[in-house]
Amino acid sequence: MIKINQLNKEFESRVRLGIMSVLMVNDWVDFSEMKALLEITDGNLASHSTALEKANYIEVKKEFVGKKPKTSYRVTQSGREAFSEHLNALEKLLGK
Repeated sequence: MIKINQLNKEFESRVRLGIMSVLMVNDWVDFSEMKALLEITDGNLASHSTALEKANYIEVKKEFVGKKPKTSYRVTQSGREAFSEHLNALEKLLGK
């Protein structure tokens, strides 16, 4: 039997689920690619990625390519573990 409180609150948002899902199967993903994949606004991606970074679930790299800023994301080891646990808890909740 699973208790609902075993689900991770950091992943309740569909945007955060999307970010983590993309990063679990890719190494680094840049801001523009992530935004296009998830079909979300700049502000949505920025706010949700900041929350995941504060939780130490993703790493954010900011650099310049030529004169243009480039932001990229990747999942941290603790993020990978937390998201895997969250998915396992969801599967148990669904009876799988």
